[in-house]
Order: sequence, then C-alpha cells, then structure tokens
Amino acid sequence: MNLNTKDITFIIVTFKSDKVINDCLNTLPKDSFKIIIENSNNINLKNQIEKNYDNIEVILSENIGMGASNNIGLKKCTTKFAFILNPDVKLRDNTLNQLINSVKTINDFAILSPINSKPELPNYLIYNNYSNPSEDVLSVDHIDGFSMLINIEKFPDKNFFDENFFLYLENNDICLRVKKNNENIYIIKNSLIDHLAASSSEIPFNEFEYLRNWHWMWSKFYYNKKHFGFSKAIFKISPNFLSALFKYFIYLILFKTAKRKVYQMRISGIINSVLGKKSWFRLNS
Repeated sequence: MNLNTKDITFIIVTFKSDKVINDCLNTLPKDSFKIIIENSNNINLKNQIEKNYDNIEVILSENIGMGASNNIGLKKCTTKFAFILNPDVKLRDNTLNQLINSVKTINDFAILSPINSKPELPNYLIYNNYSNPSEDVLSVDHIDGFSMLINIEKFPDKNFFDENFFLYLENNDICLRVKKNNENIYIIKNSLIDHLAASSSEIPFNEFEYLRNWHWMWSKFYYNKKHFGFSKAIFKISPNFLSALFKYFIYLILFKTAKRKVYQMRISGIINSVLGKKSWFRLNS
C-alpha cells in the first residue's frame, strides 16, 4: 500500500496546551496539512500558530471532548489519511519514513500507528493471535488515541469517534468497531514516537484527578453497556463502585478532603452513567 506525507492531514486537539504544541508541530512535515481544534478557545494561540506555521488551520471550539473534537478535524479532512496526535507527542526524524516504508508491505489497514518509544508503556493491546504481515508490522486489537493514522475510506459513513464519550475509551470504542468489521489495525515497530504522557494540558493536578476519575467511571460503564449489554456493564462496574464507596467513607472519617472528593467523583460518574445521563461533568476553570 502506498503512502506519502501529502496524503496525510494531521489533526491535533488542544486544551490549554500552549507549552507543548509548538514542540509537536515542529516535528511534523511541512508539506502535510494540519488541523488544530483549540478547545480552550484561545484566540492568541490561534493567531500565533497560524502566523508561524504553513499549511495549518486552527479551529476555535468550546471544550467538547476528545472524540467530538477529533471528528471536527476528520470531517474537514480532504486527504486519504488523517493522523490523530496529542499535542504532547513528537515525531522523530525518521518516524514517518520508517512508517511509509513499512506500509508498503501491507495490503490494507483501517488504523495504524508508530510504536511508543517507551517499551514499558506500549501504546497497543493484543487480545487474539494474528499472523503479522512483516517483521516490522504488528497486527493488534487496540491502539492508544495519542497516535492514530486513520484510513478515511474505511469510514464511508463518517462514523468516526462516538461523541458520547468526553474523555477515555473513545479510542477503545473505535478500535473495537473496526475489528468487528474485520478491518486491520497495525503497529509499526521500527517507527518510533515520543509521548510525554499527561502533559498535553496545563490543568491543576487535583482538578485533573477529579475530571479523570469521573469520566473514567462514566466511560467504563457506557463502553461496556454499548458493546456487551447492561448486565455485563453492571458486573464490570460493581467492584469499582463498592471500592469507591468504601474509600469515600474512609477518607471522610480521616478528614482528607481531596482524597474523599476523588472517590466522590468516581461514585458520581458511575451513577450518572448507569442512569443514562450524558457525560456532563466539566471543570470550572
């Protein structure tokens, strides 16, 4: 399968990502178009980026979540492929060359990615045994969302990310749907990508913990209900609910307010998801 940089549009969702976005953009090929969805609605960042970089468009948006924001870029994409990246990701000098050369050895794919440069933090999961197309290409079931090269023609109905997810598991969802359609997902083992992890946004730590725990629980129940049914989802989430309830009362007794609130967020996320409510929780700042 043939691929070149002019066939790729890079899509990056930012939210208070001023400190990392330029490092990311500086590693991308100049001849590829880039679309940034700026979820903190920062007009100054938009002006700075569009002034300093060619082949780029910055779309100002409210904070609508990763999946919905990626969809904005994907639906505007006019190239054959879209490369979803987090703003705290950097390509190496030979990342794309290695990826492009390895893609020549495969016939078809829906999603693929370079491999995370930190082997202790793999950006993929394998649930089944697959025959791999080549030594450098690994067939997998799931790829983390900080790096996803998407073959647009594999989504003719434009049904990319499920916008009900605000944070977490939207990547698992799209990968599972791809595998259910008997399409291929690959990791390119000789193409490395650097991911700083948990550095894409300047949100205060405690606030991020509240957001993360609420949405992790909401998304876990919703994902399992969507794909495996309500009963299986209840079974999956019950240990999390009981654990969060127990720890909430422990930290209430110990007067540890921040810890207590983390588990309060977990309980709230679970209850809202079980009741069928939207993933509404947002930070005030």
